[in-house]
Amino acid sequence: MRTCSVLLLLATAARLGAGESLTLDAAVSQARTSHPLLAAASGRIAAAESGIVQARLRPTPRLFVQTENWRNWSTAQLSTADQIDTFAYVSQVIETSGKRSRRTALAQTAARRSELERELLDRQIVARVKQAYWAAAGAARIHQAAVENLANFRQIIEYHEKRVREGALAEADLLKVQLEGERLRLAANTAALDAERAAIELGRVMGKTEFPTALVFNAIDPPESPPVADLPRALSERTELKLALQAREEATANLALQRSLAKSDVDVLFGYKQTLGLPTVMGGVQYNLPISNRNQGAIGSAEAGIRIADSDIAAAKAIIQAELKGASANVQTRRAQVFESLPKLRAQSRESAAIAQAAYREGRVDLLRLLDAERVRIETETLYYQIVTEYRQSIAALET
Repeated sequence: MRTCSVLLLLATAARLGAGESLTLDAAVSQARTSHPLLAAASGRIAAAESGIVQARLRPTPRLFVQTENWRNWSTAQLSTADQIDTFAYVSQVIETSGKRSRRTALAQTAARRSELERELLDRQIVARVKQAYWAAAGAARIHQAAVENLANFRQIIEYHEKRVREGALAEADLLKVQLEGERLRLAANTAALDAERAAIELGRVMGKTEFPTALVFNAIDPPESPPVADLPRALSERTELKLALQAREEATANLALQRSLAKSDVDVLFGYKQTLGLPTVMGGVQYNLPISNRNQGAIGSAEAGIRIADSDIAAAKAIIQAELKGASANVQTRRAQVFESLPKLRAQSRESAAIAQAAYREGRVDLLRLLDAERVRIETETLYYQIVTEYRQSIAALET
């Protein structure tokens, strides 16, 4: 039964190894191409661009047609035409203080903000895909190592079964070995479940609706030279800071618009009037007196928006510096673990396990010493792949 379980796990590992190949670049490309959140962001950009078209439009003229002085014709001494005053005129609002250009400028800054929001969303999705990709790749490699460890330990079990059949070993020792093998089998099953969950999570952050779990990933071999922290580049390329700067530009454009709205527009009218049967030409001008309402509230709100934007810019710069420093320190720490601490630890655990096996076969150590040495070797290998995965993820975070 246990042999069947081992064969089943080996078959599962082989199936995963023969699955669909997915590189990191391909995963990022697929997410950028088909993620529904990016499609929604593109729709918001189109809506903002339509706002620019609307902002550029001028006020439309108004046509007035009216009659006055209707009365009881039976008592009137004049004809109908003499009694009625008829008006037909056109009114046009003339915007002052450059309202149209300022309104257009505000709409353009809003459209640019929508573009930057999409750029930020794209970067966030790419960052999440990278993190999920290396988590899935690391989980797949840990599962593969667990299956290999179980297959190797099966040789130890077979050796003890043979010794028991020969009468050279107590069945109690065989039971201990079999229990350890069962523990490794359960660990391999858990690793398989973790690998499947990680693959599904990768599909989720890529925006997929189908979640294949039989994937072949890039090798998680750690790179010797990680990227170097570059603060000037981060300050120039981080979309969060671009958005904060764009928010200030938008607040400035809004202040200019609100100040122009404090100036009244001129409403000019011109048309035709007929009074007492005589046609005449009429004209006029309407101008709102800015006495009580000079748009003070909206102007004050726009000025506060600029102060808020300045604070957001300072906060964004501080956050970027802190994140960059933290990401760089994380990379250096993981790199030291991968290239300095873990290689020696792996070599020692492998050597210790090999010595313990040889000494056990010669009867110089007991079974518990053998099992402890093998357990330490397996845990060290698992720890190595976990740290390598975290090292890969820390590099992706620094790149972001």
